[in-house]
Amino acid sequence: MTAPEILWKQARKLLRAEHIGLLSTLSHKLGGYPFGSAVSTLTDHEARPLFLISQLAEHTRNIEQDARASFLVHEQSIDIQAGERLTLVGKAVRVETTEQLKARYLRYFPSAEQYFALDFSFYRIEPVTLRYIGGFGVARWISPTEILPPPNSMAQQEEELLIRFNLNQAGDLQLFCRTYYGTSASEATLVGIDCDGFDILDDGQLLRFDFPDTVLNAEQAEAALLRMLRESSP
Repeated sequence: MTAPEILWKQARKLLRAEHIGLLSTLSHKLGGYPFGSAVSTLTDHEARPLFLISQLAEHTRNIEQDARASFLVHEQSIDIQAGERLTLVGKAVRVETTEQLKARYLRYFPSAEQYFALDFSFYRIEPVTLRYIGGFGVARWISPTEILPPPNSMAQQEEELLIRFNLNQAGDLQLFCRTYYGTSASEATLVGIDCDGFDILDDGQLLRFDFPDTVLNAEQAEAALLRMLRESSP
């Protein structure tokens, strides 16, 4: 893997790991001034951040008037200047609420169930460019194609893997969370698997784990996950 490819993958991993970010839109009410909103986010299998937002929200009204927007995520660090940051610049587009998308979102954010009975809809950023800061002295512009994951079948195979692991490896998942994050892990549920890693909901806290190498299908993902679980066992 080349140095640029390593950087692109690191930027994609940051995007997948963070679930709160700053959505900036152009204020229709204020004549185009930037308007920032903190939003929950879930990155899809193609590494595009998704938001579930109300039609009454100021940022949604702005998007409907002018779709240009940016979205910032950053590493949870004591010194934000030394941590990773990623800004996507592009257009916010509305996304159809399919049953598969709704189910995936609710695995990550169970309390969001109430919003689907209201006027909330999914949007995502279609980037035209991205700016990645990897710490002091590491700053690069990235094209949308560069951050894309390689072609893989994880979107189609994810749910079957989740069911199997949550049924057969529940205790191992709890131990895994205790080992790597020091949590009590009284209840650990595998909620998502993508080509770069997986997410566990541990007593309401989302924990991210990266695969050592990118996986392209369920067989590779299962092998990588089982290997990581075994290595965490005493």
